[in-house]
Amino acid sequence: MILEADITEMAAQIVRRYPVLREINSAAEHEQALAIMEDLLEHYDANVVLINALSTSIERYEDSADEFTDFNRTVEQKDGGIATLRLLMQQYGLSISDFENEIGKKSMVSQVLNGKRNLTKEHITKLANRFKISPALFF
Repeated sequence: MILEADITEMAAQIVRRYPVLREINSAAEHEQALAIMEDLLEHYDANVVLINALSTSIERYEDSADEFTDFNRTVEQKDGGIATLRLLMQQYGLSISDFENEIGKKSMVSQVLNGKRNLTKEHITKLANRFKISPALFF
């Protein structure tokens, strides 16, 4: 049985060798963290604990680093539903005319995509059913 002290020591050794698992302080460390993440993802199941730790560290850096300020501000201003709809359109090669059953005519879809109309609960339900995804992705 592994004792808490053993686990703590193992974690400390890993962080001493790869400090980016705990904290990222520069663009160079961020690049290093992304490269490590890419390697870890090759064997996801074996590395899930490290992936979680590293993703938290990357997220903290990206949320606070000056180089991501404009990007983060833009993301915050975007409507999640519209972003999800645009992503689905891109992934499936769809156009505004492909959503008549879920949203309505092309003009309505265009208004939604341009932020002039909101997706309704009914739209979201139909889209979620069509793509077999959670309606939560639209919020």
